[in-house]
Amino acid sequence: MTDKLNLGDAFPSLTFNKVGGGTFVVPEAGAKYNVILFYRGHW
Repeated sequence: MTDKLNLGDAFPSLTFNKVGGGTFVVPEAGAKYNVILFYRGHW
């Protein structure tokens, strides 16, 4: 397990596959602030 981010730490670069195809790269997605929501789906 990796360490938690601390104040002022750079967010690591992550690449996600989009549902409709293609990829989404964070934080290079072009926004100043990003929110990532992981949705589990059906319970």
